[in-house]
Amino acid sequence: MSEQSLTDEELTMLVESLCESKAEEFRLIGYEHVTGREVWDCVSEKYSRTGMPALHQIVNDILSLKTTQFMNFLTLGAYKGTYF
Repeated sequence: MSEQSLTDEELTMLVESLCESKAEEFRLIGYEHVTGREVWDCVSEKYSRTGMPALHQIVNDILSLKTTQFMNFLTLGAYKGTYF
């Protein structure tokens, strides 16, 4: 399925599904309280500066997210008062 043939709703569902899958992966390795929304917040943080990239880049950013990157994001969020 090409990117052009997906509706906005389908794209949203795809991204949510990928984020939830990554959150589940993190939970399986011991990060018990990770949500798909937090994964998306982490991945999409840079998009506010650079703009929304192509779908393949979003998918890559989600699937390649490492726990260290995610924990750094949460730590910075805690300092800023965003999380916790």
